[in-house]
Formats: sequence, C-alpha cells, structure tokens
Amino acid sequence: VQLQASGGGLVQTGGSLRLSCAASGGTFSNYTVAWFRQAPGKEREFVSAINRSGGSTYYADSVKGRFTISRDNAKMTVILQMNGLKPDDTGVYYCTAAWRGSIYVRASFYDYWGQGTLVTVSS
Repeated sequence: VQLQASGGGLVQTGGSLRLSCAASGGTFSNYTVAWFRQAPGKEREFVSAINRSGGSTYYADSVKGRFTISRDNAKMTVILQMNGLKPDDTGVYYCTAAWRGSIYVRASFYDYWGQGTLVTVSS
C-alpha cells in the first residue's frame, strides 16, 4: 500500500490543522494506521493510531484530548484532527500502516510509510 500525507502548514499556538493520509494500492481495511512525528533533532515518536475497523483508537499522552484520529475505509483515508496546537507539536508528521489488527506504538511494527507533512506551530 502507498500512503500520501497532506494538510501540514504553519499555525499559531492554539490553532488547528487537519492532516489527511490517503492510501492506494491495497485493501485499506486490512491495515492498522498510525501517525508518528519527528521534531528537529529528536527521534520519531508515536502520536496516534486507529485499528482496521476504526472502532479502536489510541493516543500519546501528549496529544490526548486535543487530537482525534478517524478513518473512512471506503475513501481509503485516515484523518488526524489536531486542535489546541502547541509549539511542541512542531515536526514532520508521517502516516504509516501495518498489516496487523492491533495497535502498536513502536515504529518498527509498521510496514509502510508515507513521505511526511510538516507542521509548524508558532508561539
């Protein structure tokens, strides 16, 4: 499966962005999908994930209550709605998919990665 992330940009503290991950080339409903992010000089970190059906989601503590992940299997899309953005949310956001039914927070469990979209939150 190929993944294309979009929706990043520059926003002020407290603002919102909506990231989209569009998939192609596979049976999208067979994949758990997650978002990771990487800030300059830091390791890639887990942000959120959603299971195959969309019935189960998981968030990093740092984004819980501010971010919402959802998916539309018919449209082969996963959305990450980000509200209440903070400067610490700045980074390149990657969507990734795993041919597994469970949710994982470790990047090594994911098989396919998109190219990333840059989110910059100014203070």
